[in-house]
Amino acid sequence: MKHNRILFGISVVALAALVLMMNLISPTEIGPFGVLLFFTTVYIAVFGFVTLFVFLFQRIAFKKDSYRGKDYLYSAIISFGPIMFLMARSFGAINLWTIALITIFIFLAEFLVYKKI
Repeated sequence: MKHNRILFGISVVALAALVLMMNLISPTEIGPFGVLLFFTTVYIAVFGFVTLFVFLFQRIAFKKDSYRGKDYLYSAIISFGPIMFLMARSFGAINLWTIALITIFIFLAEFLVYKKI
């Protein structure tokens, strides 16, 4: 439970940094390092909130109070979905086909974690 609190705190800090970055810096002056920082903070923020959601879902649905390493892997894979959507959006390739492929990729990665670990 202590790890979840630390992770949630880090994700709140990442969300605050993301909001500051989006309000103070224009896209033309951000540069390659800024793009990397943007995607990293988005991932960290989404990962913390997905981890919290998965923990609460398991607690309510399965009455499970512990959080295993496998659950963090599930959260990490789900958190990569919005990053893929943002990258597809930046290329201007958002359509039904792209959404279906990203969703299938996430389900296949979740299935791989379920079977292998």
